[in-house]
Amino acid sequence: MISKKTKSNESIIVGIIPARYASQRLPAKLTLEIDGKSILQRTYESALSSKLVDEIIIAVDDKRLAELCESFGAKYFLTPKEINSGSDRVAYVIKNFVNGEIIANIQGDEPFLNSKNIDKAIEPLLFDSRVEVSTIINPITDYKDLENPSVVKVVFDYENFALYFSRSKIPFIRDSKTLKQDIASGLFYKHVGLYAYRKNALLRFTSFAQTELEKVEKLEQLRMLEMGMKIKVVQTDYPSISIDTLEDLKQARRLYNKIKNST
Repeated sequence: MISKKTKSNESIIVGIIPARYASQRLPAKLTLEIDGKSILQRTYESALSSKLVDEIIIAVDDKRLAELCESFGAKYFLTPKEINSGSDRVAYVIKNFVNGEIIANIQGDEPFLNSKNIDKAIEPLLFDSRVEVSTIINPITDYKDLENPSVVKVVFDYENFALYFSRSKIPFIRDSKTLKQDIASGLFYKHVGLYAYRKNALLRFTSFAQTELEKVEKLEQLRMLEMGMKIKVVQTDYPSISIDTLEDLKQARRLYNKIKNST
């Protein structure tokens, strides 16, 4: 792992957390609290532990989120509500407010974010000039995740470049008879929605309109693949817990209390 002290001074690395106020499945979810702190604040404070990122910024779309950021001292920029995706919101900040050569796009709804995942996503761009975009994946070990559309699956080639992302169970194992047999194959991976981009790659990607696969799967990374961009995937052992539903929030609160009571 590279530390801030040893990385090149030529690379300005910025972490941006795109934060939308509206959420269909869990309204105003980023403002909801886990033990007295909002989901957004916990995500932000976790991201601050990154060894590689020079600055963490929150890209909000609502004055209520702006006020929330002010309450815990985070730097933020107010962006238009009509921006469709997280990457488009990040690109808006990069084009209008902030200079950065490498940009980490950090999900705002991951209160237990392990900052090592941020650094793992960034590292390929520091070591390999061919890599324009990278992202994080975890092995799927719970068979229930295979049929959960909220868990995005990914398949990739021998050089760890993504072939496809889907909310469906991919790959399809023809000879498998049960989900447990699927898991035993070791071929299933969960996509953690955390990206690192080179500035030019991010701006090129977001200059294109939404593509058909992106629209039907509701996955912005498919726009990159349809455009012919290559996405490097990096496997980590640090799990990710995102808050999408009320049940997710309840589970996160139980987990936090368990961790708190064990210390």
